[in-house]
Amino acid sequence: MSDGLFDLPGGGSAPAARGGGSLSAAQHAAAPLAVRMRPRTLDELAGQDQLRAPGSPLRQLIEGDKSLSLLLWGPPGTGKTTIASIVSQQTQRRFVEVSAVSAGVKEVRAAIEAARSDLVRTGTETVLFVDEVHRFSKAQQDALLPGVENRWVTLVAATTENPYFSVISPLLSRSLLLRLESLTDADVAGVIDRALTDERGLGGALTIDDDARAHLVRMAGGDARRSLTYLEAAAGAALAREATVIDLSTTETAVDQAAVRYDRQGDQHYDVISAFIKSVRGSDADAALHYLARMVEAGEDPRFIARRLVILASEDIGLADPTALTTAVAAAQAVQLIGMPEARLNLAQATVALAVAPKSNAVYAAMNAAQADVRAGKIGTVPPHLRDAHYAGAAKIGHGETYVYAHDAPYGIATQVYAPDVVADRTYYVPTANGAEAGVGERWARIRRIVRGEPR
Repeated sequence: MSDGLFDLPGGGSAPAARGGGSLSAAQHAAAPLAVRMRPRTLDELAGQDQLRAPGSPLRQLIEGDKSLSLLLWGPPGTGKTTIASIVSQQTQRRFVEVSAVSAGVKEVRAAIEAARSDLVRTGTETVLFVDEVHRFSKAQQDALLPGVENRWVTLVAATTENPYFSVISPLLSRSLLLRLESLTDADVAGVIDRALTDERGLGGALTIDDDARAHLVRMAGGDARRSLTYLEAAAGAALAREATVIDLSTTETAVDQAAVRYDRQGDQHYDVISAFIKSVRGSDADAALHYLARMVEAGEDPRFIARRLVILASEDIGLADPTALTTAVAAAQAVQLIGMPEARLNLAQATVALAVAPKSNAVYAAMNAAQADVRAGKIGTVPPHLRDAHYAGAAKIGHGETYVYAHDAPYGIATQVYAPDVVADRTYYVPTANGAEAGVGERWARIRRIVRGEPR
């Protein structure tokens, strides 16, 4: 943290320069490549088209020079800190950064008081950037409220966690919530190419071959900062070899990670996810984890993996383990809530749980059979006693007349016809004897006999 960051104007420290702060202070030749290449305008920002569109709230804040507090929510490396810097530089506000890890209530209040004093004394507005605001306690977040309410500061708070769970309601209601999305492969490739040619970056001293660029993009996993960190390491290795081209071998050596041969748009994408699903279906947890690791290392969208697990839970496990679907859905929600890389553990837990679960495709087969009959035209009319009887005149045409309310029957199961005549004798759901479905099958057999009036 900068020396004198919380000193009040007029004290021992000189007032901060307009647009100053820790980010601008890092703009020097020895700064990391990711810092030197930090976008200076919204137009240079990679991805986030929804935030950069004409008339968007962020455009209004910057181009209209409005005072508006922001809460930025998104994965690492998507531009949260950069947006704070752009707000400061393009609106000529003073930039102050507070660490949610090390700052306490006293420091937060001092920063806001300094901003208020600057505003009153010189008219200088302040952007107060709080990274990882979810790490702030309730008391620390409460300390931000006076500055936000009175607009002594333009608060820009960043979080990787769902703010509805991690940020207090008063702060949420006083800030504009902006959701940042993971960068696409094309976005990350653009960041790399710009750093190679820009004078702030490598200034055209090196080029990169396609395999090496693709490897950097995969390893970045939608994180622009990570891609530039890896590029800087690869460039250093190439220069040490007196090479002018960054190739795949140099990149693998520099970042100590072998390239995973995986094209998210090609055959390998489909081959690996197919092998993953078939390994879980086949109950081989080790093989399933191998394919999961390949997808994670290659930067596969974790939401895609989670969706496939949710489908598998019903298609291949079903009622053999009714908790499988709950486990898969929980993993999918965790991916959304936590994000990568931590969500890899949630995916791994769900993968192992589903792999070792008893298997049944009875639900899948039952739905296919029912749909096949419908598509074949076996529709039939709804039995009169099951039709809607809640409107005037329904009783006159016999709707609901002989309906038996199931809860009035023994065991809550009434003997009556439910299916249309055309499929009345069809059996769709055929339970297996695997896992919990064995018990389900016994119960379904008893229920079916009662419903259809068969001998028990």
